[in-house]
Amino acid sequence: MYFSFIEFTLKNLYNILTHIAAFHIKIAALFNRKLKLGVKGRANTFTILKNNIDAEDQVIWFHCASLGEYEQGLPVFEEIKTTHSDHKIVLSFFSPSGYEIRKNTPIANCVVYLPLDTKQNAKQFLDLVHPELIVFVKYEIWPNYLLEIKKRQIDAVLISALFRKNQSFFKSSGKWMQKALFAFNHIFVQNEESKELLNDIGYNNVTVSGDTRFDRVSNQLKINNKLNFIETFKQDNLCVVAGSTWQEGEAMLTEFINNDTSNTKYIIAPHNIKSGQILSFKNRLKKSVVLYSEKDTADVSEANVLIIDTIGILSKIYSYADVAYVGGALGTTGLHNTLEPAVFGVPIIIGHNHEKFPEAQSMIDNKGMFSIKIQTEFNTILNQLIKNDDFRNTTGKLNANFILKNKGAVASIMAYLNKR
Repeated sequence: MYFSFIEFTLKNLYNILTHIAAFHIKIAALFNRKLKLGVKGRANTFTILKNNIDAEDQVIWFHCASLGEYEQGLPVFEEIKTTHSDHKIVLSFFSPSGYEIRKNTPIANCVVYLPLDTKQNAKQFLDLVHPELIVFVKYEIWPNYLLEIKKRQIDAVLISALFRKNQSFFKSSGKWMQKALFAFNHIFVQNEESKELLNDIGYNNVTVSGDTRFDRVSNQLKINNKLNFIETFKQDNLCVVAGSTWQEGEAMLTEFINNDTSNTKYIIAPHNIKSGQILSFKNRLKKSVVLYSEKDTADVSEANVLIIDTIGILSKIYSYADVAYVGGALGTTGLHNTLEPAVFGVPIIIGHNHEKFPEAQSMIDNKGMFSIKIQTEFNTILNQLIKNDDFRNTTGKLNANFILKNKGAVASIMAYLNKR
């Protein structure tokens, strides 16, 4: 009785707070462009669905939090689209950083923002989409949507899931959140720890399939990654590619580059490509610098540093790297995708805040990745990788083999879905 009361209280508190959050988000959106995009986009969701989904359509619904989860789920989405070519695909995002970049993706017939997790929104969304299969990616556990999915007995799976002991599902106060997990017919997790946590709460329809991102990045090797302007810039020089950098990492790169006397070339792709921040970064570098946006009017072959002030080409740029630095983990923003450079057999340097990214720790243990915290550590390992050819090549091969060893999540997931 006591736990039922707590469950009832927390569930109602969640619903109340969701409505309060909706109000405050609308106010904050007046002063924040990203929030404004989300508010405006969510206001149009039901209209878009009404205009694109008919009652007689067979529909599959994919949901991702943001761009990273979309890339993670994409190899599965592509397989499902192939095996269910007679179905319409609805793709939803929660974050503008996913929706705004992939709103025209050919993988879906209809791309929308997911409305906030209220009971009414969940009912209206599912009424309009009426999916026969639902695929959520990684972290997306919205209790009102999932409980409504369970109530309607719609087939649903969660893929590339990753759970930690301190999450609410595994606490005595999180019983009502656990019920949301049981809406999934099957959960495909990245590691044994996640499986054990689910087993401990009585959820047993779980498979350790690994991370679909290994399959995703492996597909990068099958396409043409040639970029003529990169070849003109790099020529026969060693090249360090720094991807998705934030200010903490850019400060270290600036210090290193300004004191580097070698012929090494540097390609830097900042996470934030606002012109003011790009210009400030460029001005701090004492070497010859050219921007991607200047490549058609400047002599890129004479530059020491190329700053990529655009998005969408980093995964191809990594194919030209001899050494890679991946941003995010020096600060609190979260480590960016380390598998993209790893698939090309490149040694990788990252920051020290990577505890939420098990693949990073695995690559560190495997000796293909190096975690640093301060400038001197960064300088030491980058100098070693630049100057020692054997060390650099051997280290990079460890990463390529790590990717190869961990492929197969998509096949595991599709084997289950094809039996439905």
